[in-house]
Amino acid sequence: MPAETYLFTCLTDNFGVLIHDPMSGATASIDAPEAAPVEAALRKTGWRLTDILVTHHHADHTAGIGELKARHNCRVVAPRGEARRISHVDKAVGEGDTVNVGGLESRVIETPGHTAGHISYFFPAEKIAFVGDTLFSIGCGRVIEGNAETMWQSLLKLRGLPEDTRFYCGHEYTAANIRFAKTIDSNNKALAARDEEVRRLLASGKSTIPATIGAEKAANPFLRADDAELAKSLGLSGSPAWKVFAEIRERKNRF
Repeated sequence: MPAETYLFTCLTDNFGVLIHDPMSGATASIDAPEAAPVEAALRKTGWRLTDILVTHHHADHTAGIGELKARHNCRVVAPRGEARRISHVDKAVGEGDTVNVGGLESRVIETPGHTAGHISYFFPAEKIAFVGDTLFSIGCGRVIEGNAETMWQSLLKLRGLPEDTRFYCGHEYTAANIRFAKTIDSNNKALAARDEEVRRLLASGKSTIPATIGAEKAANPFLRADDAELAKSLGLSGSPAWKVFAEIRERKNRF
């Protein structure tokens, strides 16, 4: 039986998401921004929490861990490079490690830049990726603990996943990201189509994720820093892709 997912909101604009293995009954929460919405999602689905898969140490992704651990005695999996900054960690993982949720198997991808030890979880059989705050739809996370070159390399790892991979990110930022993207990539037809789609989704009260890697590659300027025409439009023809990315990220910071 295929994996099931359940998406919900936490805090002000965080996404919470559960992934469930129907065969074993195992369920993982991807991060734990706060406990109450995770508990509500578990009650609604009838699922049993067995794991929390943590992407990075920021409090808006980890504040609910303690309460959930105390109530469910679930396993907490966290990035090896940040395990000391996250409470109640049972298993620390890094690049290439595997993490199972029941019969579902994920591969850990180190995606530093937003934080120094940030990781993402890719479930190859399900073609689902949980990317935390590294990649957003039509955006990417702020470069806080890394540098632009490191973040670009992390984004390339995610861009290289199969195009039909559905990815879940940590925040509902898509509409704001599109407003910025149109200032530097206004002739991009894929971006215009995504803009229309996002307007429809939000107007009907739906979330803008998951999105697919393939669609994102076409519309997200942060994944297109090695595109010659985009670099030219920014006055950076011939520059290394990471420098083009750095310019896009800095413009977004000021937007």
